[in-house]
Amino acid sequence: MAIQDFVAGQVLTAAQMDALQANDYNQTVSNKVASYTLVAADKGTRVVMSNAAATTITVNTSLFAAGDTLFIQNIGAGTCTITAGTATVTTAGSLALAQWGGGTLYFTSASAAIFFSSGGASYGTATGGSSSSITVGGINYTLLTFTADGTLTVSKAGLFDIGAVGGGGGGGTTGGGGGAGQVILGAQVYLPATTHTIDIGAGGAGSPSNFFPGYNGFATYLNGFVYAQGGGGGGTNTAGNGSGFGVGGGNGGGGYYGVAGGSTLAGGYSGGTGGANGSGGGGGQGAAGATSAGTTGGAGGVGIEVNGFIGGSSLFKGGGGGGRGDTAGGAGGNGGGANGNQGTAATANSGGGAGGHTSPAGGGSGILYVRFKA
Repeated sequence: MAIQDFVAGQVLTAAQMDALQANDYNQTVSNKVASYTLVAADKGTRVVMSNAAATTITVNTSLFAAGDTLFIQNIGAGTCTITAGTATVTTAGSLALAQWGGGTLYFTSASAAIFFSSGGASYGTATGGSSSSITVGGINYTLLTFTADGTLTVSKAGLFDIGAVGGGGGGGTTGGGGGAGQVILGAQVYLPATTHTIDIGAGGAGSPSNFFPGYNGFATYLNGFVYAQGGGGGGTNTAGNGSGFGVGGGNGGGGYYGVAGGSTLAGGYSGGTGGANGSGGGGGQGAAGATSAGTTGGAGGVGIEVNGFIGGSSLFKGGGGGGRGDTAGGAGGNGGGANGNQGTAATANSGGGAGGHTSPAGGGSGILYVRFKA
């Protein structure tokens, strides 16, 4: 209930005492359906909005004093937005309350208030890329897929689940397969309501000669933050070691006589070791690249499934490229890796490593997924 005024010496009735006690344990509830503007009597109460459509609760000046509070909650399906009228309202989270959202409105002066959410941030909404509706684990999501550089426009601030794949490494000349780009699934971030830049990592180019290993793939970014590193390039029969000892991406396979690519710091696997007549396969995101066997190049390491994040049928990303061999190239890893001895680029938007060849091609580009609850 609203705060009462009593005078010195006044004897309170049983009804007044009951009302005071009730408010201590269960705030007076003010149920609203239509958009509402707060009044002075709302101090110390609980304002409950219940509407299937969008509504607002407006906050004006000169109604409350510093230290006054009230609780606002939304039980309707429509979003209820706390709106600054003539007062100022700030928050560390969002003023848009989805169903079951709520929190305390605390006044620092007659004209300024802070909204403290009573729970964790809810999912936001956004547009960009290619949009689809998916169901994962019985939960409905909107999935935005970016296969090229673009922008993500967040219309409602909140949480978003991120899946990202970096670009795969290029193949080595007469050498090892490229390492796979890093695959990250399920990273959850809070994004404010603004436009965010998306950069899709390109695959690394094939090595230009026996003296240089394949080039590393490029990282995939969201708003300037790295989400998935690129894979390392494959070694050659002169520059034997696979390059790209990067954070997260698989390392390129060793060229002829080359040792395996080094271990990684955050996911991804090493490339395979090269022999006298064959090169190692590039490391994948699910397994290391294989060592060459005689005149047959090593197979690229397998990638990992992403359908647990994006729904649908089985789909792999981040396979390593196959190594070159004198008689047969190694198979590309399941997940976009290219076969050795073919000189073809890895699958686009797979993060796969390129195969080793006399004229090696580039690794597969990356991809970015953004999902939020529908």
